Amino acid sequence: MEIVIFILVILIIGIIVIQYNAIMKLKQRVKQSRSGIDVYLQQRFNLIPNLVETVKGYMNYEKETLKNLTELRAQYNKTNDMKISQELNNKINYVIAVSEKYPELKASEQFLNLQKSLSKMESQLQAARRIYNNDVTTYNTKISVVPYNIVASIFRFKEEELFKIEDVGASKNINIDIE
Repeated sequence: MEIVIFILVILIIGIIVIQYNAIMKLKQRVKQSRSGIDVYLQQRFNLIPNLVETVKGYMNYEKETLKNLTELRAQYNKTNDMKISQELNNKINYVIAVSEKYPELKASEQFLNLQKSLSKMESQLQAARRIYNNDVTTYNTKISVVPYNIVASIFRFKEEELFKIEDVGASKNINIDIE
């Protein structure tokens, strides 16, 4: 009888260890995916000074927007706050939209290269966000289903949030006042 209890205890401990390790692997994938987003955001934000310098000559009256863009980039570098990332994303989109009003700017080879780089970076960011959200969904599902939810609650694993950017004004046209 004691051997049966001993084997049962060892079996339960083994199951807990296996489930814990499975959850930890998923949690590490979520961290790695999040890190991928941070890398792409940093690369994109490193392009901002070049974009600002290129656009400055064509948009003197937009100095405040360019100043805000630079300040937001600096804030993001300090905090990695997703709200700041969202605001930066909106400002970059605004600058790109403003460029449509300036034929000289649109024709600038440097600006076109920067615009292509930002487009490429945005595509990579979208892919990284999809990977992150997929990893988060897999992790959240794993810690929510029996028997993993028991191990998750014992070791206090918490659900991760999906990555989303609320695109404020995405359905509205951007109004650019040139006067």
